[in-house]
Amino acid sequence: MHDIKRNFDKFLPIVNSFLEKMAIKRHGRAPKFTDAEVITLSLVSESLGIDSENHFFMKLKSEHMDDFPNLIERSRFNRRRRRLQRVIDMFRAYLAECIAPGEDTFILDSMPIEVCKVARGKRARICLKDVHTAPEFGFCASQNQYFYGYKIHGICSLSGVFMSFDLTKANVADVHYLQDVRTAYHDCLILADKGYLSNEYQLSLFKESRIRLNTPMRSNQRNFKKQPYLFKKVRKRIETMFSQLCDQFMIRRNYAKSFDGLLTRIITKISAFTLLQYINKFINNKPLGQIKHALA
Repeated sequence: MHDIKRNFDKFLPIVNSFLEKMAIKRHGRAPKFTDAEVITLSLVSESLGIDSENHFFMKLKSEHMDDFPNLIERSRFNRRRRRLQRVIDMFRAYLAECIAPGEDTFILDSMPIEVCKVARGKRARICLKDVHTAPEFGFCASQNQYFYGYKIHGICSLSGVFMSFDLTKANVADVHYLQDVRTAYHDCLILADKGYLSNEYQLSLFKESRIRLNTPMRSNQRNFKKQPYLFKKVRKRIETMFSQLCDQFMIRRNYAKSFDGLLTRIITKISAFTLLQYINKFINNKPLGQIKHALA
């Protein structure tokens, strides 16, 4: 399960197949350690829960030097991985479409991502290079606490596959993410929690993109109606997926110093999550949610 080389050999053909299918080529002279190997090694480290790049390279050099004779230096690997951020996200989207094609019902929710504790927020220098991507203070209603950092807004299918996601500052209200949803989806049903409740957005989404947004009503609203139990039960699927990202992929543990590095880590973690689901469905013939079994 924790054999780096064994999982690398399992992931690499899938990554190579995607790069060939999408005709993604590198300009200039091809390096000895290919882009496919950089992507695959990144996915392996996240799948195994090795979130420290320094620790991962120590393991590679001490236990797997013969398995990766062309392995590049850690800082070069990190720079190349950041440059391949868009390709990794395209790979995730490709796998998601293979696993859950043609779905018309989705679940929307958000999760806080701390870059440091609230007490250190005002003096921290993490991700402050660009004011447009700098972290902010926000409030998480589900955990009833303030945090300093960002939010992940994720949309998953009923089968439990992340179809898309985005990262916003912590002080951005959940409902504002619906502006991005209207351009990416159409003719579908989206189930969300009370954070996305807005009659104005519901009407706008339906008129422009034929998106039916279903959220539970607040108890003090006029003409209050309880949301059907089935919808409430289905919404728990994305909460389970967020829990898996926190447990196996440690998505809330941050070692990045720049926003670009943080975003690359998050994209790679969610891509690794989707890759394990892909392996479960098409190779292991197991339920999508049993992602730890994909490494067995």
